[in-house]
Amino acid sequence: MNTQMMRKLSFALALLSVASLAFANEPFRPTPEALRSAYARADALTRARGAAFKLTLEPHWFGGDRFFWYRNALPGGRSEFVRVDGEKPAKGPAFDHARLAAGLAKAAGKPVDGERLPFPQIEPAADLKTVRFDWDRKRWECELAGYECKALGDAEPPRRGGGRGGGGAAQRGPNLSPDRKSIARLQDGKIRVVAAGDDALLYESVFDSYQSVQWAPTGTHLVGFRVLPGDRRQVFLVESSPGAGGRAKLVQRDYDLPGDKVDTFETYVIDLAAKTERKVELDPIYTGGRPYLGSPRAQWTRDSKGLLLGITERGYQRARVVEVDLATRKVRDLVDERSETFVDSTSTLRHDCTETDEMIWRSERDGWGRLYLIDTRSAAVKNPITPTGWVVRSIVNVNEKARRLVFTANNTDPAQDPYYQHAFAVGFDGKGLVRLTGGDGTHSVRFSPGYKFFVDTYSRVDAPPLHVLRRIDGSEAMPLEGADLSEWKGFGVPDVERFVAKGRDGSTDIYGVVFRPSNLDPDRSYPVIENLYAGPHDSFVPKAFSALNGMQQLAELGFIVVQIDGMGTRNRGKAFHDVAWRNIADAGFKDRIPWIQALAAKYPYVDATRVGVYGTSAGGQSSTGALLFHPEFYKVGVSSCGCHDNRMDKVWWNEQWMGLIGPHYEAQSNITNAGKLQGDLLLMLGELDTNVPPESTLRLVDALIKAKREFEFVMLPGSDHTGGGSYGERKRRDFFVRHLHGVDAPSWNGGQATNP
Repeated sequence: MNTQMMRKLSFALALLSVASLAFANEPFRPTPEALRSAYARADALTRARGAAFKLTLEPHWFGGDRFFWYRNALPGGRSEFVRVDGEKPAKGPAFDHARLAAGLAKAAGKPVDGERLPFPQIEPAADLKTVRFDWDRKRWECELAGYECKALGDAEPPRRGGGRGGGGAAQRGPNLSPDRKSIARLQDGKIRVVAAGDDALLYESVFDSYQSVQWAPTGTHLVGFRVLPGDRRQVFLVESSPGAGGRAKLVQRDYDLPGDKVDTFETYVIDLAAKTERKVELDPIYTGGRPYLGSPRAQWTRDSKGLLLGITERGYQRARVVEVDLATRKVRDLVDERSETFVDSTSTLRHDCTETDEMIWRSERDGWGRLYLIDTRSAAVKNPITPTGWVVRSIVNVNEKARRLVFTANNTDPAQDPYYQHAFAVGFDGKGLVRLTGGDGTHSVRFSPGYKFFVDTYSRVDAPPLHVLRRIDGSEAMPLEGADLSEWKGFGVPDVERFVAKGRDGSTDIYGVVFRPSNLDPDRSYPVIENLYAGPHDSFVPKAFSALNGMQQLAELGFIVVQIDGMGTRNRGKAFHDVAWRNIADAGFKDRIPWIQALAAKYPYVDATRVGVYGTSAGGQSSTGALLFHPEFYKVGVSSCGCHDNRMDKVWWNEQWMGLIGPHYEAQSNITNAGKLQGDLLLMLGELDTNVPPESTLRLVDALIKAKREFEFVMLPGSDHTGGGSYGERKRRDFFVRHLHGVDAPSWNGGQATNP
């Protein structure tokens, strides 16, 4: 072949290569028929949630720490009860299901299917000879030798909050003194102490405006909290479409906003013997403007001579635990936590040791959420309990006699996703640390009553759960169950990808997940949609396995759907978290954008020039902010029930992260910046939103109109704080289809409606 022919061939190959690249980058745009099919496929995936079995395992312990039972739901509506002996260890059927069904059918005169027993819970006897359960409004007992069953009487009514034995709320009785001889009552703001037998008046407070009262364990003193009323301003809702018809209804309630004067509380000690009522020299206590918290709650020192109060100062830069001496009313700090940014009140952990003058306290003083042992006599830190670099998430159990505790934490294993939670045991002195959970995944643990055994369940978004019985030293007693996905796999739900890319500083790993259409064509390019929630009170990317995430259903319409935890969210240490301080509008965008760009660099079918975003509540604020503050990247947004100006939302949440009112509130307001809108925006709002006042969205609507910006707005009559339910989901899907694919969404009027 001569040189000229080689040049012609090379030129032809180059043209072919360019043509191939052009074809590979051609945007995916569904035909009307393909789009209808995609909607139907997305809706059909809903059934996948009921096709995965053994995803959870709830142990029910009996006979102390040795035995427990659990129930497996199985394909075809079947179920089974399993009994575990932790000592052997061994597991097997809790009883012969077929024989029990036959015995029950004989006694009841009704057919009973052993594979579908008509009761969800059992109560095996400690000697394993009988089992009891409720069915058909009766209490039954079956002996397990001959499987003879008998009715014992009427079944107990279900307890509020759960079934038999299930954690309903405790009923509050009279505020009895420890010796049960006196009753303390609040009446018209006054404290009245009366004799328990005849209501004879023993003491009446001098002052009024008391909101709560507590007995000291000695019974000699009372502590009362007098409310100093704040502005108690109201917000208003209009119920346009009452169920009974007729006129619209006005709903109003107290709702404190940032900057408002809120209720605070003065502390008084009443000495019943001396009949004195004296104010503690303590500044009025701020409880966050959260009505459901009510007044402060006192706890008591080991000798009952003092009371302990947890206090967070408004502005959230100082948190204390103080001790008040009942006799002298003197106050001293046991813990005084300060920060130049914020002290995170949403992650407070504290345990007061009843047997020693000590306290276990979670602090971020070294930049990480660690547990410390505090000497409450000297108010000195005796020692850190947990390692630095870890983020303690919960105190599971404290054994004061053995001086050991069980806790959960994340960021504990450099080889794993830092958000994965594991369980550990450690001594009060920080020594003898034992890792209780094993396996690459995020763990949940459920312990036996005496903390001898526990069930360890762990999974990842891309790995189904395993359930393992472990001993308190972390050793494996026996495997219990693995997920049954045999039916689930028939739905063709694509794998979720865990994706990691560098954040704004070029060095910090940012973690997220990726959902793809089940019929993805790698030779096409697909728009990206980000599911955005950046509230600093937690992290939000799913870590555990799920049979179906709603993001997958949205992806079926021809999108790459992602969720990311950027800087400013919790559980990665204080420096990572502090990005949110007075900076809610940041919302981690400087991490999210390079993350999506890195995803597009790895996968040519990811089109980072067509990016949409959606969110609800704080996510509604941030998804609108994406279009206002980063219009060069985010082109389409759907925002539901957003807090579009942090001055118009609940006081505690916004002052926790934004601090006290200042010019930064206005600078970061979506309403103030409404004129910057360039992309396509859909706003949705429930008219009866009891979380974020509706005027937050309505004033954004007003500002957009005044700025002559185009947008869409949907008001949802009768709805509370919501993403819109099935109707809102359809609107969200249709909006992204129109503006990211550039094709018309299906017309649902007169045709087949979707049912997401």
